[in-house]
Amino acid sequence: MLKVTRHSPLVSFALLGFLTACSEDTPPPAAPPAPAVSVVTMAAEPVTLTRELPGRTHAFVIAEVRPQVTGIVQERLFTEGALVEAGEVLYQLDDALYQAEFNSARARLARAKASLELAQVSAERTAGLFESNAVSRQENDNAQAALRQAEADAAVAEAAVVNSSVLLGYSRITSPISGRIGKSSVTQGALVTANQPTPLATVQQLDPIYVDLTQSSSELLQLRRALASGNLQEAELPVTILLEDGTPYAHEGRVAFSDVTVDPGTGRFSLRVLVPNPDNLLLPGMYVRAIVGSGIREEGILVPQQAVARGPSGATTVMIVRDDETVEQRAVTVGQSVGNRWLVEHGLLPGDRVVTEGLQKIRPGMRVRIADTAANEAAASNQ
Repeated sequence: MLKVTRHSPLVSFALLGFLTACSEDTPPPAAPPAPAVSVVTMAAEPVTLTRELPGRTHAFVIAEVRPQVTGIVQERLFTEGALVEAGEVLYQLDDALYQAEFNSARARLARAKASLELAQVSAERTAGLFESNAVSRQENDNAQAALRQAEADAAVAEAAVVNSSVLLGYSRITSPISGRIGKSSVTQGALVTANQPTPLATVQQLDPIYVDLTQSSSELLQLRRALASGNLQEAELPVTILLEDGTPYAHEGRVAFSDVTVDPGTGRFSLRVLVPNPDNLLLPGMYVRAIVGSGIREEGILVPQQAVARGPSGATTVMIVRDDETVEQRAVTVGQSVGNRWLVEHGLLPGDRVVTEGLQKIRPGMRVRIADTAANEAAASNQ
């Protein structure tokens, strides 16, 4: 049987007073410690601004080998893909016809010279007789005219010898430049014609080599405005070539030419870079990328990319630690990336402390504790 015990009002009041006294003796909970963050102190430094542009390689000099006379290919005197020198014989044509024409021209020249000697003797004799009135003026004039005609005949014969000699020389097809020769389009026994549209082979000079790049015209206008305003100092900087697999090429190039016409279809213009290629590693037609320097910002400010937050509207902000160790959210304008950092255009000044780690634990106005400042700044400067 359940027994119900009732307490008197005096006991209830005593118990309530005891509980109240216990609650008054319990201390309030301690405030949470300030979150620790890592910061980087902004500093002005010279910053080299670059652009990474796509491009393709082109031979420095290209020469297409074509015959200048008609004939049968008697012999090919080079190895496909080998290096050839300027003037080196590449093809020998059957030159029997041209040799015969050359010999005939030399014979005509010899006959013309003999006729010239006879005309000279006759003209001198006639001139002496005319002075002693032994011959008429008409005979003297005829002799002098015959001499001049013999001189002209000799000149024509000499020119014919030169012409036939040139044609005979053209039967030996030589390389117009030094470089690497490609495959041959004809074999021994093939008939080739003078000035035919299809080249026999192509010789390309590959050291140095051209890299043709394309750049947006809007970037060019932006660069010129920066130079005109003084925010950017113009400097002739070397060009770094990146191969197809992304590795840097061992030799740096230089900008040799900038086109003055913008392609209306793409809105881009061309840059030509001259690059040493002693090992022939770069071949014509290869796709590469080039890091081209556009100038130097003398008082540039770089902020680590992880410190910059971008909102839904595209606005960029950073968290700043003020002198009283509280956090401030500040809007910034960033330009291009330089390694793992952004170039700041507006919003930050030298000496500002930007939070790089611990961003998820803070909000504007909160007091924070700075940790690892020196290590974080060293890491940022090495990027």
